[in-house]
Amino acid sequence: MTSKSTLFFIFLVFCIGVMNAQKEVECNTKLSFFHEDVKAKKYNEAYEPWLYVKNNCPDLNIAIYIDGEKILNHKIDTSEGKEKQQFIEDLIVLWQERQHYFTSRTPKGEYEAKACQLKYDYKDELGKTQDDLYNCFNAAFKTDSNTFTHPKSLYSYFSVMVNLFDEGKKTDAELFNTYDNINEKIESEIQNYSEKLNDLIEKLESGQSLTNKEDNLKTVCESYLENYALIQQNINAKLDIRAVCENLIPLYTKDFETYKNDAVWLKRSVSRMYHKECTEDPLYEKLVKQYDEISPSADTKIFVATLLIKNGKTAEANQYLEEAYHLETDAFKKSNLAIRIGVILKNQKQYSKARNYFNKALNLNPSNGKPHLSIGEMYNDSAKDCGKDNFYKRAVYWLAAKEVKKASRLDPTLQKKVNEYVANYEAKAPTKQEVFLRDMAGKTIEIGCWINSSIVVPKF
Repeated sequence: MTSKSTLFFIFLVFCIGVMNAQKEVECNTKLSFFHEDVKAKKYNEAYEPWLYVKNNCPDLNIAIYIDGEKILNHKIDTSEGKEKQQFIEDLIVLWQERQHYFTSRTPKGEYEAKACQLKYDYKDELGKTQDDLYNCFNAAFKTDSNTFTHPKSLYSYFSVMVNLFDEGKKTDAELFNTYDNINEKIESEIQNYSEKLNDLIEKLESGQSLTNKEDNLKTVCESYLENYALIQQNINAKLDIRAVCENLIPLYTKDFETYKNDAVWLKRSVSRMYHKECTEDPLYEKLVKQYDEISPSADTKIFVATLLIKNGKTAEANQYLEEAYHLETDAFKKSNLAIRIGVILKNQKQYSKARNYFNKALNLNPSNGKPHLSIGEMYNDSAKDCGKDNFYKRAVYWLAAKEVKKASRLDPTLQKKVNEYVANYEAKAPTKQEVFLRDMAGKTIEIGCWINSSIVVPKF
């Protein structure tokens, strides 16, 4: 290389270095500008400096992608037609670029699901079919189900599956498998947020105050639990219309030989037939026995117990229920199991034993107020049988109302249902006039039979 060439090369490198340094300064300056505008919600003013930084320094700072999402969402909300479509597509590309430049801070399942949800929300603008949307959600779920957690996206995923099933493009088996995968994911997230909330409740019950961070976490946990409960209810409603015994029995009969050694298939089949009340068909007993033989667990013991109850073998069934409870070791799952056992015993009118299990469930998972509703229902159902006279019997309804009120204190998402229960129970309790005539205001009433409790008569 000649001396002139060497000098030119050095000069070129120097110029490139100067240009890169200038660009970096420009990017940092514009980053500061658009970040301040975004904090002030001045998204239109933020757009141009943000676009410059994204195009010229895409790996400078993750704020490019966090703030960029807010800017583009604003643009989507305030534009129409082709312009709106372009901003939607820009947001999808932005998430892909975030994955490329900030991989460790961009969970694949979460961000792929967000992209699918955006396509779902604007399917008409983007010309997306139900097949397109299903393939998108399904790929995201299979790629990283651990971070595919947003309630809305889980619901949308199942909704497009249902639409394709109704169009004859998906089979019964595909519908049920997708439901099971999504429902198990929801249950996992409910456990996750319940355990976090239980720690906070335990701190509050010990007389301590929550920090601001903990108080915010409590609000987040309660919000997610409410949303998961809502979408679980909605996807169950969608499935219930389509998963009827007339469909389940021939499907599971046909597939039994193929999957009879598959514990997951047996669990899902038995559970669905149980919850859809297909238990009278001989196939149910066949599935239960095979499930218990292949993979004995707390779950299988519950199903065996239901068979024994159906055959009138109550004492033997109770032994299986007790065995099931002791087999489970995970506290959250044990709590749910205690509720299942409590409901079975409640349906058999073994109220005292049922209450014991509901109380066990409350001790294991204090953030779940539903056991209080079940105990209140049993008090309500027993009112006519407990009490020495009509006034005392109807006083049981006060006890029932008192019990269900505990549910909403633990779980605010149950407030609406609690209000309905309380209104019903208090309407059946003694009136203000009856309390006055009996001179009972403020007195304590002892309630016998299995309830074995007391209630203070209200002072109206």
